[in-house]
Amino acid sequence: MSRLFGTDGVRGVANAELTPELTFRIGRAGAAVLAHSSDRHRPVVVGRDTRLSGTMLEAAIVAGITSVGRDAVLLGIVPTPAVACVTRREGAAAGVMISASHNPIADNGVKFFGGDGFKLSDDIEREIESLVDSENLPRPIGTGVGVARTAQNLARHYYRELYESHADLHGLHVVVDAAYGAAFAIAPYALRKLGATVTELHCENDGARINVACGATDLRTLQAAVREKIAAGEKRVVGVAFDGDADRALFVDETGSVVGGDHVMFAIASDMHARGELTHDAVVGTVMSNIGFERALQARGIALVRAPVGDRYVLERMREGGYALGGEQSGHVIDLRRNTTGDGPMTAATLLGIAASQKTTLHDLVAAVVPAPQILVNVKTSRTDVLGVAGVRAAISAGQSALEGTGRLFIRASGTEPLIRVMAEGDDRQLVERVAACVAAEIEEEIGRSTQT
Repeated sequence: MSRLFGTDGVRGVANAELTPELTFRIGRAGAAVLAHSSDRHRPVVVGRDTRLSGTMLEAAIVAGITSVGRDAVLLGIVPTPAVACVTRREGAAAGVMISASHNPIADNGVKFFGGDGFKLSDDIEREIESLVDSENLPRPIGTGVGVARTAQNLARHYYRELYESHADLHGLHVVVDAAYGAAFAIAPYALRKLGATVTELHCENDGARINVACGATDLRTLQAAVREKIAAGEKRVVGVAFDGDADRALFVDETGSVVGGDHVMFAIASDMHARGELTHDAVVGTVMSNIGFERALQARGIALVRAPVGDRYVLERMREGGYALGGEQSGHVIDLRRNTTGDGPMTAATLLGIAASQKTTLHDLVAAVVPAPQILVNVKTSRTDVLGVAGVRAAISAGQSALEGTGRLFIRASGTEPLIRVMAEGDDRQLVERVAACVAAEIEEEIGRSTQT
């Protein structure tokens, strides 16, 4: 069978590609692999975001889990980091999150966590894949069948972790854009409990509008809301936006400007470094992390370690090297002092808490990061083989030569969407734009030529 798992679980159009039947089989295989060595009554924890297809796929995966004799506990709508947290705190056999994160409404996905709250390795995902179509998995009957039950206030574990950050947000006014997703209730409540004045934006349980012109994928309405409050004379107003499952967060500062993942990691890393909590004086980013971010870190005596794109690969590099902090430009920030995965609400509590404790603005906190021009062009295609065609290889080589010494070119196939991403970066914006456009055009032309033949 073809590879099911991408860089962040299994994703596809719900009820077309990711069908209930497939989800049922994934649930069976996942439970058989992840729970086989644990006590039978250690459950598998299941959460979901607000997507309309969430209840359908939840029912399917729970049926799969229980059909191999494992119990399941349903958390309902919670952020992805809450699933990781509850899995750890409850001593569960495994965790499952049903979400397609930042993807469009029609999509959905399944991502697994081990009993330790960490995402799965490639080897374990391959083992699950190998069993998805197996006829040899257990089929217990009678008292051997697993039981599903609704969780009783297990989200308290996640709230407790947010409060244990000890952030004091008194005096801050935070506009929260939950993207109609999984953080719609938890994030505003937690930030208020930490002392902030909160204005809610897109904080409703509405899976028909999840990620639509809002949240971390579209910051324009959040920027407008922050600027409106600033124009009205309010002080210390900032914004935070989450994606559909709230494992990442992006910010808007007191000037209405966007604060991206590189800026966020710089601020948190600098604070940890000053406290002596930044192991190896290094942060793990990705090959997409901006060179301006790297330069700002170096000025503080902090190194940048680059990993492949995808928060799971960042986490793998962190665990291999014993690093405490890592993340991506997209706002996935993994702080192993706090949680085992990207955690949008925790990132908000940590970053805003630093600004409040240092009595500075978010704008000034991240001002040292001066991003170099970075252009990202997405070519819509599922054909990754096009990158091996002679004409495309030649265009890439020419682009790399043009940027040598002043920038870099990076091309990759997306692990979550049918896209090839062309990224060019350097100090000369016009050159960067020209290189990215030329390479993307060659890829598109090659796709067009092969389609015609």
